[in-house]
Amino acid sequence: MIKLENIHKTFGKYPAIKDVSLNIEDSQVFGLVGTNGAGKSTLLRMISGVLRQDSGEITLDGRPVYNRPDVKQQIFFIPDDPYFFPNGNAADMCSYYRTAYLYFNPVLFEKMLGDFSLDPKRPVRNYSRGMKKQLAILCGICSGARYLLCDETFDGLDPVMRQAVKSIFADHMSRRGLTPVIASHNLRELEDICDHVGLLHKGGLILSRDLEDMRLGLQRIQCVFAKDDGEALALAGLEVLNSNTRGRLHMLTVRASREEVLSCFEKIDTVFFEILPLTLEEIFISETEVAGYDIKNIILG
Repeated sequence: MIKLENIHKTFGKYPAIKDVSLNIEDSQVFGLVGTNGAGKSTLLRMISGVLRQDSGEITLDGRPVYNRPDVKQQIFFIPDDPYFFPNGNAADMCSYYRTAYLYFNPVLFEKMLGDFSLDPKRPVRNYSRGMKKQLAILCGICSGARYLLCDETFDGLDPVMRQAVKSIFADHMSRRGLTPVIASHNLRELEDICDHVGLLHKGGLILSRDLEDMRLGLQRIQCVFAKDDGEALALAGLEVLNSNTRGRLHMLTVRASREEVLSCFEKIDTVFFEILPLTLEEIFISETEVAGYDIKNIILG
């Protein structure tokens, strides 16, 4: 597990990270969401040991990360703009990473280059942006590191390649306990892959929650009541986070389990009633509005 405790980082007089504490559990996909400038890249660089925090502590299984090569063996960082040798090719990067990561797998690397149709002898400077992202991901997967820190990794990848990368992540999670940490400004990008999501805003952590727990604890209801007093009776035992009405159609977001909602509505006459799944975007809107933030401006605007 990677643990961050009360992390602060400033650049000159500008605070980049402010009192961030969170845990990144093993063998799950951790999504780090925030707008450009929220502090995602700075936080990933501190977790990987590229930058040193001004205060607080970052540990991997209880061991400090910064200035510890043995601990850094377990972490591979893929920045938004990956670095490659100016005149190097994929084979050169393989040779380099074999010296940096003791468990780098050159056989797997060669196979995956073929699977992705990447020429190991072609200069990387002649790769497209998407091909460079693919090569960086393959280097990270083959490094043998337990934690793969990805900064806007899916930018520049086409939809087919995005699904391929997600499948590779899932395979290595099940086979060797890989833990991807994916930073993105796009909630929709993380919708179908993340187990846990943290939301950064202006260097601070607004929330860090298990996605399934959030989904189970929030329900979206659409219904038409048969009688005028139906809404008051049905919602008497529920915490309503959001309510909208279009004609007779009521659209509600409540904090409750599915069973609690069904129990409250089972004795109420309705013309129409259904419980719908919430998107990650809708979950975050509900959770952050309760905390006093408007995520539509933070993430979507």
